[in-house]
Amino acid sequence: MEPKVKNLIMVGDRVLVKPAESPEKTKSGLYLPPGVKENEKILKGYVIAVGPGYAIPSIEPEEDWKPESQKTRYIPLQAQENDTVLFLQNATHKIVYREEKYFIVPHNAILMIERDSEFFENEL
Repeated sequence: MEPKVKNLIMVGDRVLVKPAESPEKTKSGLYLPPGVKENEKILKGYVIAVGPGYAIPSIEPEEDWKPESQKTRYIPLQAQENDTVLFLQNATHKIVYREEKYFIVPHNAILMIERDSEFFENEL
């Protein structure tokens, strides 16, 4: 986890994603205006933090007189820290934390995961 966001704890099925830098010009040499990247429907980014997953409800009926013995259990998420992901922008929440831009993405908005630690280290 990046030192800048180590205090952030994601909740439920939420994933904190740092957007990848997009090229400023096309392969043919045309410069792209800043609004082009913001209007893309699918974005690429790097997973910085992951929530615990989907909460599993308790199967046993709770009795009022019994002490609560079972902690909340979770179904873990597929995304992990340092993964590269493609996600739907319209399902995200954009935040700025310590002058860095991040997206809070629900796990169901992630379309594809690439798990390659060498790629992640080279990109940042």
